[in-house]
Amino acid sequence: MTDVDREPVARPYGWGAPSRSRLVTWGDPSVSSGAAASTAGLEFLSGLRDGTLPPAPIASLFGLRIREVEAGRVVFEFDPDESFYNPIGTVHGGVVCTLADTVIGCAVHSTLDAGVGYTSIDLQVSYLAPLTATSGTVVATGRVVRAGRRVAFGRAEIADGRDRVIAEASGSCLIMDGRAAATG
Repeated sequence: MTDVDREPVARPYGWGAPSRSRLVTWGDPSVSSGAAASTAGLEFLSGLRDGTLPPAPIASLFGLRIREVEAGRVVFEFDPDESFYNPIGTVHGGVVCTLADTVIGCAVHSTLDAGVGYTSIDLQVSYLAPLTATSGTVVATGRVVRAGRRVAFGRAEIADGRDRVIAEASGSCLIMDGRAAATG
């Protein structure tokens, strides 16, 4: 039996049974991962933005949407709700961290040729203000700061619906050229 199949637990402190829910659906991730391996990064991300490719399951879970994509720059948006709250009533910092990692990685991906991938090496996030369900649509912008053959560096800025910067981040990505392995 999974957690989803279990009956709600009686709440001994009088706060009642859960009254809110969130349904998450996602497409087959192998469709997008197959396209990512054989398509240039900018074309791939444009397909995600335009809906010709299914979003990654994590994007479906969080409700992340690509607003803009160009070589070395991406803009995502996200509408926070209470399902992302920590116990003190704000959006969990890990959600903001995931958003920062996503836009930095996608900005790097937008510069890569077909057959070239990446993975995050590190991420430094500075939280500047809290985020809540009433913060409005969050806009996260990722930019490549410097790209080398093996490592790319990027920055992220995350703003709430009032254009207030709530977090900044910097990170690096390892560039992995799968073309050399494919040719022998």
